[in-house]
Amino acid sequence: MKTLSAVQKKQQAIVFSVADMLEAQAREALDGMVQCWFDVQYHQFPGSLLLRFQFTDEQALAAAKPEVKKWQKRLSAALLKKGVVLKDMRRHLIFTVDGPDA
Repeated sequence: MKTLSAVQKKQQAIVFSVADMLEAQAREALDGMVQCWFDVQYHQFPGSLLLRFQFTDEQALAAAKPEVKKWQKRLSAALLKKGVVLKDMRRHLIFTVDGPDA
């Protein structure tokens, strides 16, 4: 695995801090929310960023689905505060029952 450049390390720190903050808020607000995890290719940041909110089961996922737009806006706003602009916020956060190993 290639080591990250100084700029990519900064990007990684931003993503981790925003993901941790959103995960804490979502665990309180959304029933059945297990964890937040993400994929990103730093050489294509922020376009390649995809956060996933993982839920315990399909029922919890279905109950949370109406809230997805609100959380996409929160992600966009949190990244904007850190100087990162998402062109299409709908592409960067999804709700799922799949874990990082799936």
